[in-house]
Amino acid sequence: QVQLVESGGGSVQAGGSLRLSCEGSGFTFGTVCMYWFRQSPGKEREKVASIDMDGMTVNSDSVKGRFTISRESTKNNLYLQMNKLERDDTGMYYCAAAASRRRGCWSFTPEYWGQGTQVTVSS
Repeated sequence: QVQLVESGGGSVQAGGSLRLSCEGSGFTFGTVCMYWFRQSPGKEREKVASIDMDGMTVNSDSVKGRFTISRESTKNNLYLQMNKLERDDTGMYYCAAAASRRRGCWSFTPEYWGQGTQVTVSS
């Protein structure tokens, strides 16, 4: 059974940093596409970043240069380092996995999702 559990969310002032973590189980963590998504009230879910089995990453334009996705496969952990946070970064952040996909992650929709962790950025 695939499980994804996020942690690390919280409240921070604009300009600050947070590091989100996602622990996965039930699949071979280091060989599939992994993602971070976010959703704010009244807005559509947004893909934030992806990482493939080779470590290639893609970020959305809204977070480019500020957020970094990484993976520590030996610990089945996915991370999202968020710097220079802005109020528009506020939302629920979700970890996701595409267990059947290894490369070309950005255009693919993952099938497994965590429960999310809340990030609130205040001015």
